[in-house]
Parts: sequence; C-alpha cells; structure tokens
Amino acid sequence: MVDVGSKPATHRIAVAEGLIQMQPATLALIAQGTSKKGDVLGIARIAAIQAAKKTSDLIPLCHQIPLTRVTVEFEILEKQSAVRCQITAETLAPTGVEMEALAAVQIALLTIYDMCKATDRGMEMRCIKLLQKSGGASGDFSTT
Repeated sequence: MVDVGSKPATHRIAVAEGLIQMQPATLALIAQGTSKKGDVLGIARIAAIQAAKKTSDLIPLCHQIPLTRVTVEFEILEKQSAVRCQITAETLAPTGVEMEALAAVQIALLTIYDMCKATDRGMEMRCIKLLQKSGGASGDFSTT
C-alpha cells in the first residue's frame, strides 16, 4: 500500500457512473416495480452503499477510509432501454474516494443484473467511469 500517513485529511468527493442496458420489457419491470424479486432499484441502492463501505475488502492495496456520504441516483433511460447509475462518495481522509464510487457503481449494476437475470440474461453493463473528483494534492478532475 502507498503510505498516506503524512498526508493531511482533506474533504474529497468522487462521482462515478455506469449503465446497464436491457430488453425494453425488463426495463418496464424495473420502472413499474413488478420484478419477481421485488424493488430492483431499492435493493441496488443498498448494495451500492454497502459496496462503497466495503471497497477496501474487495480491492487489494486499497486504503480503508471513513465515508461521510454516499448518494445513489438511478435514471431510467427509455430510449436506450437502460438504467443509469450515478454514485457520489465523500470522505475526510488523506487519500481519494474514487475507488469507492466506482465499486459502488459496479455493484449496483451487478445487483440489477442479478435481480433481473431470470427475464433477461443479455443485459450489458457499460460506460463505467469516473466523472469527477475533487480534493487532495493531485487537484480536481472532471470529464466535462
């Protein structure tokens, strides 16, 4: 692991997003809340938060950091027949929070897949990326 012991704790924010594309009928089940397994987006929201909190357990050499906030937003994209997930993770720590945001996106999308795979095994996760980060010595980053 990289030594961050001498770095000051600063307010850091990371925003990441990703999509899961599916058949229109599967998207309708999610949007209407009629999936056999229940509230797909509600369960995916909890899974995302849990993943952000457990990132250091999943990714070797990733520092365990205290999260001060994790927000999960979903958007139904009917024209693309997809669900967009956006995660914002925040911390007051000596290292960044990008991995927590990215892990949370992945797990949210995997949860959607798991809950809907009985009706659509062809779902595709894509466009997972860091949108922006702020805080720390390396400065700010944004794709916009």
